Amino acid sequence: MKIENQLKIWVDADACPVVIKEILFKAANRTQTQTTLVANHAMHLPPSRYLNFIQVNAGFDVADNEIVKRLNAGDLVITSDIPLADEVITKGGLALSPRGELFSKDNIKSKLSMRDFMEVIRSSGVQTGGPKPFSQADRQAFANHLDRWLNQA
Repeated sequence: MKIENQLKIWVDADACPVVIKEILFKAANRTQTQTTLVANHAMHLPPSRYLNFIQVNAGFDVADNEIVKRLNAGDLVITSDIPLADEVITKGGLALSPRGELFSKDNIKSKLSMRDFMEVIRSSGVQTGGPKPFSQADRQAFANHLDRWLNQA
């Protein structure tokens, strides 16, 4: 029997696509990796000793703060929230977007700058459009990065 991994996966679950959650559920069971979803609304998880759910109060960054408070260096956080990814990296964790983009010390500051710039543009009334539709390539990129992390963990 495999010894449980010490490292954990934390999921910023409020905006995480269902298909990504399903990949995470299968991976958690396959690799016996503790995976915790954090959200401000109730969520159903399949029965598993490796899957946990923490419901937090509604409010700005409440789920993000709970994840940062609980994560340890080396843990993986699934989020598309760039400020949360920055906090995770600062604390020694890894951050992966549901689209398969790995945030790192090398790219997080430029991503924060671009996010802030786009926020200024939008607040001035410019319509920038939303994110591109979630694709099969996004799902595959996510699964590939997740598998790499799980194999290293």
